[in-house]
Amino acid sequence: MLRSRASRAALSTACAALLLATSACGSEKPEEAATTQVRLYGTDGNMLNSYADELKDRADLLNGMKGTTPLTPLPESFKDQLRTVDPKLKDYLYAAETYDAIVISALAAQLAGTTEPGEIAKQIVGVTTGGQRCEEVTACLQLARAGEDIEYRGVSLNRAGFTDVGEPATASYATLHFDNRQIDDGKTEFVGAGDESGASTKAPPRGKKSRPAKSYKDDGSPLVLGGLLPKTGDLALAYPPMAAGAALAIREINAAGGALGEPVVWIEGDDGTDPKVAKATVAAHVQQGAHVIIGAGASGISRAVLPDVVAAGRILFSPSNTDAGLSTVDDKGLYFRTAPPDSLQGRALADVIMRDGPHKIAIVARKDSYGEGLQENVRSELERAGMGADKVKLLSYMPPEGTSPPPVDFSAGAREIKDYGADAVLVIGFGESARVITALADAGVQIRN
Repeated sequence: MLRSRASRAALSTACAALLLATSACGSEKPEEAATTQVRLYGTDGNMLNSYADELKDRADLLNGMKGTTPLTPLPESFKDQLRTVDPKLKDYLYAAETYDAIVISALAAQLAGTTEPGEIAKQIVGVTTGGQRCEEVTACLQLARAGEDIEYRGVSLNRAGFTDVGEPATASYATLHFDNRQIDDGKTEFVGAGDESGASTKAPPRGKKSRPAKSYKDDGSPLVLGGLLPKTGDLALAYPPMAAGAALAIREINAAGGALGEPVVWIEGDDGTDPKVAKATVAAHVQQGAHVIIGAGASGISRAVLPDVVAAGRILFSPSNTDAGLSTVDDKGLYFRTAPPDSLQGRALADVIMRDGPHKIAIVARKDSYGEGLQENVRSELERAGMGADKVKLLSYMPPEGTSPPPVDFSAGAREIKDYGADAVLVIGFGESARVITALADAGVQIRN
């Protein structure tokens, strides 16, 4: 009898322990009760208000998603100016970087005294370093017309100038949060990255004061800038703020007298988030005499067209390329960007994820230089922060190609993530990456709001 009571007591104790572990001591399946909730994270390609439109009636899946994007605190006056260009604007991603790329191009042409792209390229880094500081387009152009060295500080480029390879030495990143199907501005946090000492100390070519600026007639044409922005394709959700930034810059430059005494000409152009479309646009811009091409939107597209741009002796100046590998690409000194490399964003994003204390992380990236490059940067930073290699899982998907491609099918990857037991999923992609999130939900992954 004592043995029987002891057995019953032991069974009761075991059941109580199981009850605490599974919230049941009966017929409920333990694996169902132990399902892990997953927190979603994103990056600059999908942390936009317009991303919710990609999920349509399933946009509630985004609630609680957080991520980083290169973004400086934008003055309300700048936002107001952008909205005079596009009253429907609801995102500002890369608007400031586009604006600054165009202003820097015009100032460099003015200082070069010519619209010859090679000469403009020699002035671009110097426009941002080591001269008399100026922030307004009119004041900067006046100094440049007088042949003065200037240190331009614009909307996005406000801490330090360019490095020797023509990209920002420092950057500002915003941590964004989705709530109620949109970015909650009240939760946005900003963090700086990079090192001001990385800015170039090289002096630009001298002799500008003694050489009068050529007129457009002497060169045969005005300064012509060609757009290579994502009007269509996977990155089209980022086009409105970039287009607004471009239009605002052209308007302000020309209102201040243009460059070299004449209005700057802007030719629109689509990169299609597609190498074929982008190459055709580059060829058209070269044919129309563009000296500087502003774009492309995606890093992989810039990699695809850069050889064509360099062969034509033109400048490629992107406001949104973040692939760290582009820092060392063979560009003959003709490639520049106002967006910071992902070696900086990877650190900021890893910090955002680690603050939530995840146990297992899946990083899903579009299979191109941007996606896989940032994926590797984040992985490296996570491991540096203490996440073991067995706690980080890497997956990728092929982005759609062509004019009417089928949507991304990530069903197998979603099941793999569920089986892995990740409690954090980082999605690196553009508009097409919405299919990754819906696939996770369809696979039974519980997305945390």
